[in-house]
Amino acid sequence: MRRSVLAVPGSSDKMIDKAKGLPADAIFLDLEDAVAPIAKVEARARIVDALNSDGWGNQLKVVRVNDWTTQWTYGDVIDVVSGAGRTLDAILLPKVECAAHVQALDLLLTQIEKEHGLDVGAIGIEPQIESARSLRNIDEIATASPRVQTLVFGPADLMASVNMRTLVVGEQPVGYDTGDAYHHILMTILLAARTHGLQAIDGPYLQIRDLDAFRRAAGRTAGLGFDGKWVLHPTQIEAANEIFAPRQADYDKAEMILDAYEFHTSAAGGGRGAVMLDDEMIDEASRKMALVVSAKGRAAGMTRTTAFVAPSS
Repeated sequence: MRRSVLAVPGSSDKMIDKAKGLPADAIFLDLEDAVAPIAKVEARARIVDALNSDGWGNQLKVVRVNDWTTQWTYGDVIDVVSGAGRTLDAILLPKVECAAHVQALDLLLTQIEKEHGLDVGAIGIEPQIESARSLRNIDEIATASPRVQTLVFGPADLMASVNMRTLVVGEQPVGYDTGDAYHHILMTILLAARTHGLQAIDGPYLQIRDLDAFRRAAGRTAGLGFDGKWVLHPTQIEAANEIFAPRQADYDKAEMILDAYEFHTSAAGGGRGAVMLDDEMIDEASRKMALVVSAKGRAAGMTRTTAFVAPSS
Protein backbone atom coordinates (compact mmCIF):
# COMPACT_ATOMS: atom_id res chain seq x y z
CA MET A 1 0.00 0.00 0.00
CA ARG A 2 1.01 3.59 -0.56
CA ARG A 3 -1.64 5.40 1.51
CA SER A 4 1.01 7.70 2.97
CA VAL A 5 4.22 8.48 1.09
CA LEU A 6 6.61 10.42 3.30
CA ALA A 7 9.08 12.82 1.66
CA VAL A 8 12.45 12.97 3.42
CA PRO A 9 15.43 15.15 2.38
CA GLY A 10 18.32 12.87 1.45
CA SER A 11 20.79 15.37 2.87
CA SER A 12 19.56 15.09 6.47
CA ASP A 13 20.74 12.13 8.57
CA LYS A 14 18.52 13.30 11.42
CA MET A 15 15.35 13.34 9.35
CA ILE A 16 16.16 10.00 7.70
CA ASP A 17 16.73 8.33 11.07
CA LYS A 18 13.46 9.73 12.40
CA ALA A 19 11.56 8.54 9.32
CA LYS A 20 12.59 4.92 9.86
CA GLY A 21 10.26 4.54 12.83
CA LEU A 22 7.25 6.36 11.39
CA PRO A 23 4.13 4.47 10.23
CA ALA A 24 4.19 5.71 6.62
CA ASP A 25 3.48 3.04 4.01
CA ALA A 26 6.29 4.35 1.81
CA ILE A 27 9.23 6.69 2.29
CA PHE A 28 11.12 8.42 -0.46
CA LEU A 29 14.54 9.85 0.19
CA ASP A 30 14.84 12.94 -1.95
CA LEU A 31 17.76 14.03 -4.10
CA GLU A 32 15.76 16.57 -6.07
CA ASP A 33 13.88 19.63 -4.78
CA ALA A 34 14.62 19.07 -1.08
CA VAL A 35 18.40 19.05 -1.61
CA ALA A 36 20.45 22.11 -2.57
CA PRO A 37 22.63 21.77 -5.69
CA ILE A 38 25.88 21.92 -3.71
CA ALA A 39 24.68 19.07 -1.45
CA LYS A 40 23.33 16.64 -4.05
CA VAL A 41 26.45 14.53 -4.61
CA GLU A 42 27.12 14.19 -0.87
CA ALA A 43 23.45 13.28 -0.29
CA ARG A 44 23.82 10.21 -2.49
CA ALA A 45 26.28 8.67 -0.04
CA ARG A 46 24.02 9.55 2.90
CA ILE A 47 21.12 7.78 1.22
CA VAL A 48 23.18 4.67 0.46
CA ASP A 49 24.34 4.48 4.07
CA ALA A 50 20.80 4.98 5.32
CA LEU A 51 19.29 2.31 3.06
CA ASN A 52 21.92 -0.19 4.18
CA SER A 53 21.50 0.58 7.87
CA ASP A 54 19.23 -1.07 10.43
CA GLY A 55 16.04 0.31 11.92
CA TRP A 56 13.66 0.27 8.96
CA GLY A 57 10.14 -1.05 9.33
CA ASN A 58 8.00 -2.47 6.56
CA GLN A 59 7.92 0.76 4.56
CA LEU A 60 8.50 0.75 0.83
CA LYS A 61 11.86 2.46 0.30
CA VAL A 62 12.10 4.79 -2.68
CA VAL A 63 14.64 7.37 -3.85
CA ARG A 64 13.70 10.40 -5.92
CA VAL A 65 16.54 11.22 -8.29
CA ASN A 66 16.94 14.42 -10.26
CA ASP A 67 15.24 14.74 -13.63
CA TRP A 68 16.89 13.99 -16.96
CA THR A 69 17.43 17.66 -17.87
CA THR A 70 19.99 17.99 -15.07
CA GLN A 71 23.61 16.85 -14.82
CA TRP A 72 22.92 14.70 -11.76
CA THR A 73 20.49 12.00 -12.89
CA TYR A 74 22.85 9.30 -14.12
CA GLY A 75 25.12 9.77 -11.10
CA ASP A 76 22.15 9.59 -8.74
CA VAL A 77 20.98 6.30 -10.21
CA ILE A 78 24.41 4.69 -10.51
CA ASP A 79 25.57 5.62 -7.00
CA VAL A 80 22.33 4.75 -5.20
CA VAL A 81 21.55 1.50 -7.00
CA SER A 82 25.16 0.30 -7.03
CA GLY A 83 25.44 0.99 -3.32
CA ALA A 84 22.01 -0.02 -2.03
CA GLY A 85 20.10 -1.71 -4.84
CA ARG A 86 19.26 -4.77 -2.74
CA THR A 87 17.29 -2.66 -0.25
CA LEU A 88 15.62 -0.31 -2.75
CA ASP A 89 12.04 -0.81 -3.93
CA ALA A 90 11.74 1.90 -6.57
CA ILE A 91 13.15 5.02 -8.19
CA LEU A 92 10.88 8.06 -8.26
CA LEU A 93 11.60 9.93 -11.50
CA PRO A 94 10.46 13.58 -11.54
CA LYS A 95 9.37 15.71 -14.48
CA VAL A 96 8.72 12.81 -16.83
CA GLU A 97 7.68 14.26 -20.17
CA CYS A 98 7.56 11.22 -22.44
CA ALA A 99 8.14 7.48 -22.64
CA ALA A 100 11.82 7.99 -23.50
CA HIS A 101 12.51 9.34 -20.00
CA VAL A 102 11.20 6.14 -18.43
CA GLN A 103 12.90 3.92 -20.98
CA ALA A 104 16.27 5.59 -20.39
CA LEU A 105 15.97 4.91 -16.66
CA ASP A 106 14.91 1.32 -17.33
CA LEU A 107 17.99 0.72 -19.48
CA LEU A 108 20.33 2.25 -16.92
CA LEU A 109 18.79 0.25 -14.08
CA THR A 110 19.12 -2.97 -16.08
CA GLN A 111 22.82 -2.37 -16.70
CA ILE A 112 23.49 -1.66 -13.03
CA GLU A 113 21.48 -4.68 -11.90
CA LYS A 114 23.43 -6.97 -14.22
CA GLU A 115 26.75 -5.47 -13.15
CA HIS A 116 26.04 -5.97 -9.46
CA GLY A 117 24.20 -9.29 -9.58
CA LEU A 118 20.81 -7.84 -8.68
CA ASP A 119 17.51 -9.28 -9.89
CA VAL A 120 16.85 -7.59 -13.22
CA GLY A 121 13.60 -5.65 -13.12
CA ALA A 122 13.13 -5.82 -9.35
CA ILE A 123 13.51 -2.07 -8.85
CA GLY A 124 10.36 -0.23 -9.86
CA ILE A 125 9.88 3.16 -11.49
CA GLU A 126 7.45 5.82 -10.29
CA PRO A 127 7.02 8.54 -12.96
CA GLN A 128 5.97 11.94 -11.68
CA ILE A 129 3.43 13.77 -13.87
CA GLU A 130 4.33 17.45 -13.60
CA SER A 131 3.56 19.29 -16.85
CA ALA A 132 0.98 19.76 -19.57
CA ARG A 133 3.12 17.66 -21.90
CA SER A 134 3.44 14.80 -19.43
CA LEU A 135 -0.33 14.80 -18.93
CA ARG A 136 -0.86 14.60 -22.69
CA ASN A 137 1.66 11.73 -22.94
CA ILE A 138 0.45 9.88 -19.87
CA ASP A 139 -0.54 6.62 -21.56
CA GLU A 140 2.82 6.19 -23.26
CA ILE A 141 4.54 7.04 -19.99
CA ALA A 142 2.45 4.49 -18.10
CA THR A 143 3.33 1.73 -20.57
CA ALA A 144 6.97 2.68 -21.24
CA SER A 145 8.38 -0.07 -19.01
CA PRO A 146 7.13 -3.06 -17.03
CA ARG A 147 8.93 -1.48 -14.07
CA VAL A 148 6.35 1.32 -13.81
CA GLN A 149 4.36 0.86 -10.59
CA THR A 150 2.65 4.18 -9.95
CA LEU A 151 1.73 7.48 -11.55
CA VAL A 152 2.44 10.38 -9.18
CA PHE A 153 0.85 13.82 -9.44
CA GLY A 154 3.32 16.69 -9.07
CA PRO A 155 0.96 19.61 -8.46
CA ALA A 156 3.30 22.60 -8.10
CA ASP A 157 5.17 22.13 -11.36
CA LEU A 158 2.01 21.21 -13.24
CA MET A 159 0.24 24.31 -11.93
CA ALA A 160 3.15 26.42 -13.17
CA SER A 161 3.15 24.57 -16.50
CA VAL A 162 -0.44 25.57 -17.27
CA ASN A 163 -0.11 29.09 -15.76
CA MET A 164 -2.63 28.39 -13.01
CA ARG A 165 -3.24 31.59 -11.07
CA THR A 166 -2.38 30.61 -7.51
CA LEU A 167 0.65 30.33 -5.23
CA VAL A 168 -0.93 27.87 -2.80
CA VAL A 169 -0.39 24.27 -3.91
CA GLY A 170 -3.56 22.23 -3.72
CA GLU A 171 -5.96 25.14 -3.26
CA GLN A 172 -8.35 26.49 -5.88
CA PRO A 173 -6.99 29.37 -7.99
CA VAL A 174 -8.36 32.85 -7.49
CA GLY A 175 -11.45 33.37 -9.62
CA TYR A 176 -12.23 29.66 -10.02
CA ASP A 177 -15.38 29.47 -7.94
CA THR A 178 -17.19 26.48 -9.49
CA GLY A 179 -16.11 22.89 -9.10
CA ASP A 180 -12.52 21.70 -8.72
CA ALA A 181 -9.79 23.16 -10.94
CA TYR A 182 -7.74 19.96 -10.54
CA HIS A 183 -10.48 17.48 -11.39
CA HIS A 184 -9.51 16.92 -15.03
CA ILE A 185 -5.83 16.50 -14.11
CA LEU A 186 -6.57 14.08 -11.30
CA MET A 187 -9.02 12.00 -13.33
CA THR A 188 -6.61 11.83 -16.27
CA ILE A 189 -3.92 10.42 -13.98
CA LEU A 190 -6.37 8.07 -12.26
CA LEU A 191 -7.85 6.70 -15.48
CA ALA A 192 -4.41 6.07 -16.96
CA ALA A 193 -3.32 4.30 -13.79
CA ARG A 194 -6.37 2.07 -13.69
CA THR A 195 -6.22 1.37 -17.42
CA HIS A 196 -2.67 0.06 -17.09
CA GLY A 197 -2.90 -1.62 -13.69
CA LEU A 198 -0.92 0.99 -11.73
CA GLN A 199 -1.39 2.89 -8.50
CA ALA A 200 -2.30 6.58 -8.53
CA ILE A 201 -0.63 8.79 -5.92
CA ASP A 202 -1.59 12.38 -5.14
CA GLY A 203 1.11 14.96 -4.50
CA PRO A 204 1.75 17.01 -1.37
CA TYR A 205 -0.26 19.60 0.50
CA LEU A 206 2.31 22.20 1.50
CA GLN A 207 0.50 23.93 4.35
CA ILE A 208 1.76 21.36 6.84
CA ARG A 209 0.33 23.06 9.94
CA ASP A 210 -3.22 23.04 8.56
CA LEU A 211 -4.20 19.42 9.13
CA ASP A 212 -7.88 20.10 8.46
CA ALA A 213 -7.04 21.44 5.01
CA PHE A 214 -4.80 18.43 4.40
CA ARG A 215 -7.67 16.12 5.31
CA ARG A 216 -10.00 17.95 2.91
CA ALA A 217 -7.49 17.72 0.06
CA ALA A 218 -6.74 14.07 0.76
CA GLY A 219 -10.43 13.26 1.08
CA ARG A 220 -11.14 14.61 -2.39
CA THR A 221 -8.55 12.39 -4.09
CA ALA A 222 -9.35 9.38 -1.92
CA GLY A 223 -12.99 9.82 -2.91
CA LEU A 224 -12.03 9.74 -6.58
CA GLY A 225 -10.14 6.49 -6.08
CA PHE A 226 -6.49 7.48 -5.60
CA ASP A 227 -4.39 5.04 -3.61
CA GLY A 228 -2.47 7.52 -1.46
CA LYS A 229 -0.91 10.92 -1.02
CA TRP A 230 2.47 12.42 -0.24
CA VAL A 231 3.00 13.61 3.31
CA LEU A 232 5.57 16.22 4.25
CA HIS A 233 5.35 16.00 8.03
CA PRO A 234 4.77 13.16 10.50
CA THR A 235 1.49 14.76 11.64
CA GLN A 236 0.01 14.09 8.19
CA ILE A 237 0.81 10.35 8.19
CA GLU A 238 -1.99 9.15 10.46
CA ALA A 239 -4.53 11.24 8.57
CA ALA A 240 -3.43 9.85 5.19
CA ASN A 241 -3.46 6.26 6.44
CA GLU A 242 -6.98 6.73 7.75
CA ILE A 243 -8.36 8.59 4.73
CA PHE A 244 -6.99 6.23 2.09
CA ALA A 245 -8.22 3.14 3.92
CA PRO A 246 -11.94 2.27 3.90
CA ARG A 247 -14.17 3.42 6.71
CA GLN A 248 -14.99 0.55 9.06
CA ALA A 249 -18.66 0.53 8.06
CA ASP A 250 -17.75 0.41 4.37
CA TYR A 251 -15.26 -2.40 4.91
CA ASP A 252 -17.81 -4.42 6.87
CA LYS A 253 -20.43 -3.89 4.18
CA ALA A 254 -18.04 -4.91 1.41
CA GLU A 255 -17.19 -8.16 3.16
CA MET A 256 -20.90 -8.84 3.74
CA ILE A 257 -21.65 -8.26 0.06
CA LEU A 258 -18.92 -10.69 -0.98
CA ASP A 259 -20.11 -13.37 1.43
CA ALA A 260 -23.76 -12.92 0.50
CA TYR A 261 -23.08 -12.93 -3.22
CA GLU A 262 -20.92 -16.06 -2.96
CA PHE A 263 -23.63 -17.86 -1.04
CA HIS A 264 -26.61 -16.86 -3.16
CA THR A 265 -24.89 -17.65 -6.47
CA SER A 266 -23.94 -21.12 -5.23
CA ALA A 267 -26.12 -24.21 -5.55
CA ALA A 268 -26.80 -24.14 -1.80
CA GLY A 269 -28.02 -20.57 -2.08
CA GLY A 270 -30.25 -21.16 -5.07
CA GLY A 271 -27.88 -20.08 -7.85
CA ARG A 272 -29.35 -16.61 -8.09
CA GLY A 273 -27.50 -13.71 -9.73
CA ALA A 274 -29.30 -10.85 -7.99
CA VAL A 275 -30.53 -10.89 -4.40
CA MET A 276 -31.40 -8.59 -1.55
CA LEU A 277 -28.95 -7.84 1.25
CA ASP A 278 -30.92 -6.01 3.91
CA ASP A 279 -32.69 -3.31 1.87
CA GLU A 280 -30.32 -3.27 -1.07
CA MET A 281 -30.15 -5.38 -4.21
CA ILE A 282 -26.70 -6.82 -4.93
CA ASP A 283 -25.42 -8.40 -8.13
CA GLU A 284 -22.16 -8.92 -10.04
CA ALA A 285 -21.54 -5.17 -10.26
CA SER A 286 -21.96 -4.92 -6.50
CA ARG A 287 -19.40 -7.71 -6.07
CA LYS A 288 -16.84 -5.85 -8.20
CA MET A 289 -17.28 -2.66 -6.18
CA ALA A 290 -17.03 -4.62 -2.93
CA LEU A 291 -13.82 -6.30 -4.06
CA VAL A 292 -12.10 -2.91 -4.32
CA VAL A 293 -13.08 -1.84 -0.80
CA SER A 294 -12.35 -5.28 0.65
CA ALA A 295 -8.89 -5.43 -0.88
CA LYS A 296 -7.94 -2.03 0.50
CA GLY A 297 -9.28 -2.90 3.93
CA ARG A 298 -7.45 -6.21 4.08
CA ALA A 299 -4.21 -4.61 2.92
CA ALA A 300 -4.60 -2.04 5.69
CA GLY A 301 -4.96 -4.83 8.24
CA MET A 302 -8.59 -4.05 9.06
CA THR A 303 -10.76 -6.55 10.93
CA ARG A 304 -14.43 -6.92 10.17
CA THR A 305 -16.95 -6.42 12.95
CA THR A 306 -19.88 -8.23 11.31
CA ALA A 307 -20.43 -11.76 10.02
CA PHE A 308 -22.67 -13.06 7.25
CA VAL A 309 -25.26 -15.60 8.32
CA ALA A 310 -26.76 -17.65 5.53
CA PRO A 311 -30.58 -17.61 5.64
CA SER A 312 -32.19 -20.83 6.70
CA SER A 313 -34.03 -22.71 4.00
